[in-house]
Amino acid sequence: MSDPGKALKLPEMFRPPVNRAMRILDRSYFKKDVPLAAARVLDNSQINRLRILLHQDLLQIDRMQNVRPDPEENDVKMGRRALLMRPDIDPRNKSTWTSKLNDLVEQHQVAMTPYNLTLDYDYWSYHDIMTAILPVEKQDDLPTGFSIVGHIAHLNLREQDLPYKHLIAAVLLDKNPQLRTVINKVDKVGGHSEFRTFEYELLAGPPDLRVTVRESDCTFHFDYSKVYWNTRLSTEHNRILEMFAPGEAVCDVMAGVGPFAVPAGKKEVFVWANDLNPDCFTSLQEAVDVNKVSKFVHPFNEDGRDFIRTSFRDLLFSPRLVHLVPRGPRHARSKSLAKAPPTSRTLLVPKTFSHYVMNLPATAITFLDAFISIYRGHEELFQPHTSAKLPMIHVYCFSAKTDDDGEAGRIICEAISETIGHTIRPGNEDVVIWDVRDVAPHKRMFCASFRLPAEVAFR
Repeated sequence: MSDPGKALKLPEMFRPPVNRAMRILDRSYFKKDVPLAAARVLDNSQINRLRILLHQDLLQIDRMQNVRPDPEENDVKMGRRALLMRPDIDPRNKSTWTSKLNDLVEQHQVAMTPYNLTLDYDYWSYHDIMTAILPVEKQDDLPTGFSIVGHIAHLNLREQDLPYKHLIAAVLLDKNPQLRTVINKVDKVGGHSEFRTFEYELLAGPPDLRVTVRESDCTFHFDYSKVYWNTRLSTEHNRILEMFAPGEAVCDVMAGVGPFAVPAGKKEVFVWANDLNPDCFTSLQEAVDVNKVSKFVHPFNEDGRDFIRTSFRDLLFSPRLVHLVPRGPRHARSKSLAKAPPTSRTLLVPKTFSHYVMNLPATAITFLDAFISIYRGHEELFQPHTSAKLPMIHVYCFSAKTDDDGEAGRIICEAISETIGHTIRPGNEDVVIWDVRDVAPHKRMFCASFRLPAEVAFR
């Protein structure tokens, strides 16, 4: 999430010229000359000392250097510098000078002169430019927040901002050089597709939505128009990843392009990763290859409910051993620098999943009935027959935002209980209702984590 609107508000004389009628960005319009005073430094070797001595007198404006080339053309050629003064200091009126400045002038260390400071479009921030264009009544609600996905800025503009959408996009591109494309969402996520994609309009830049994203030390390549990705969930991804131990097996039922699965594979967790969206599946396969986790992450393209029922059997009857053969050492320049070659390892694949992840907040709870009787006839795989516990399920969902922090947890647990035919409650052992993030003014995203009850698994 980026917010270009947090810059300090400039004093009036440094603000850009105003044009409330502008609808097509005219960068040349934004130019302004500001009359100031400057202290010409007569010996460049003394610049740092003079800056310290005149600290209280110098111009202190956000993003503006107060050391400038000397305004005299001949002195510029000699490389001389000048120090810009505060706006209240008049180069021709000594009564506006501080005693320190006056002393330095009398000692011929600096000489006061008028200075014409020219500001243009490149200097001003997104906030500065937009407040010079938008109506005054919109100044307190300036559109600032947006998501960055690779080279794309993803806006979610309100109705009141739409007349200015192309201006907003053009300025955002100018002020964020890492961006190349700006889009605006025009419907809800999943509003036109079961794959959680969304309709969008291109506001600025080329229509190239093929992006490269880095998260959790992994690289992902995908077409943002065809898959679901939310940069704001990176912290949540890491929270869940920290629960996975190397050597465990995890079932990622709605894996997307792999933000849980691929980093888990990097920490040597065995992951059965599934997504119904063929484009997600293709990007997931690519991520597995690019990040070299094919020994650990197995991509699937199936219906989530079916996958829950079949994946545990696929794991149970999969090869039990995985052999890891390290790459050979790079050629050392000398024998003294050569290291002993790393040894091969063999890992044992578990027979059961320790975790299920179900990141489809709109409907994931409705898939929980697939766990009913899932391990019937396989009781010997779990405690007390083995050390393995029944798996933890991490199911994402939405709930209304309320003043009562516990109410959402009770509502979520009631929905889960109804689906699996067994009561779970907030505060029970191995039941955690985690507040993930706001998704709308009255709507929040949660993750309900609970251990699959034996009464459900073996029914």
